Amino acid sequence: MNKASRSVTVVIPARYGSSRFPGKPLVELNGKPMIQHVYERAVTCRAVSDVLVATDDERIKQAVERFGGRAILVTSECRTGTDRVAAVARIFAGEYFLNLQGDEIPLSPELLTDLIEPFIDSGSGMGTLKRVMDPTEDLLNSAVVKVVTDTRGHALYFSRAPIPFVRDDQEKRVIGGLHYIHLGLYIYTKETLLRFAALPTSRLEDAEKLEQLRALDHGIPIRVWETQHASLRVDRPEDVPDVADRVQQFEAVKRELKSQRVVSQRPS
Repeated sequence: MNKASRSVTVVIPARYGSSRFPGKPLVELNGKPMIQHVYERAVTCRAVSDVLVATDDERIKQAVERFGGRAILVTSECRTGTDRVAAVARIFAGEYFLNLQGDEIPLSPELLTDLIEPFIDSGSGMGTLKRVMDPTEDLLNSAVVKVVTDTRGHALYFSRAPIPFVRDDQEKRVIGGLHYIHLGLYIYTKETLLRFAALPTSRLEDAEKLEQLRALDHGIPIRVWETQHASLRVDRPEDVPDVADRVQQFEAVKRELKSQRVVSQRPS
C-alpha cells in the first residue's frame, strides 16, 4: 500500500458518561490519561494518514489538546462509537475511516497495519481483527467478545457467549484455532460507514450490545483478519491496575530492545 496515495483516518471515539466507568478515557495509567496511550500508538502507525479523537465532553477534548493531540466535539446523539466516527466522516474528507475505541490500547502500531493493509487490498467495505484466544483466558467471560468466521474470512457471528459452543467439552475450555477474540477496532470505506450509521438498530445488536451485529443483520459483510499483536482493554475500574502494570512492562521491554540495538550498532 502506498501511504501517500491512501487516506486512512483513525477516529478514536471517547465518551465520558460510561454507565460502568464514568470518565474512563481520562483514567490515569502510569502518569498519562488512557486516551493518550491509545492516541500515541495510533499516530506512530505507518499506514495512518490522520488521527483524531471524537468526544462528547469538553474535559476529554481539553485533555487531548494538552498532550498535543487533535480532538473535536461531537454533540449530536450517537448510538455507538461507530456512529460517532460516522459523524466525523460527514465533515472530513477521506477514503477510509478506522474506529479505534478509546479504551483499546494497541501494544504495537502494527496491530493497526494488520487491519489497514489487507483491507485496502481486499476491496471490502468493512473489516476488523481477531486473535487466537489464549488457553488461560475465560471463554465464559461476557466482557470478552468472540467471533466465528467462514473459510473465506467473513464474519458469521460475534457474541459475548462462548462461540463456537463445543457440545462434547464439559469443561468449556479454550480450543486453539477454534476460539477467537474479536478486537475492538473496525475499518470502513466512507460509503459503507455512512450506510451503516443510517441503518436502524437491529434486534441482535440490541440483545448483545454489539454494534457490529447491525451490519450483519442488514447484510453488510464484515471481513476479518487475524493478528498476532495484542491490545489491552479497560472495561471496569478494577481492570486499571493490571492494565497499567502490563503497559509498564511492555514499555520496559521495548526500551531494553532499543538499547540493545543501539549497542549492537556501535563500531567495535
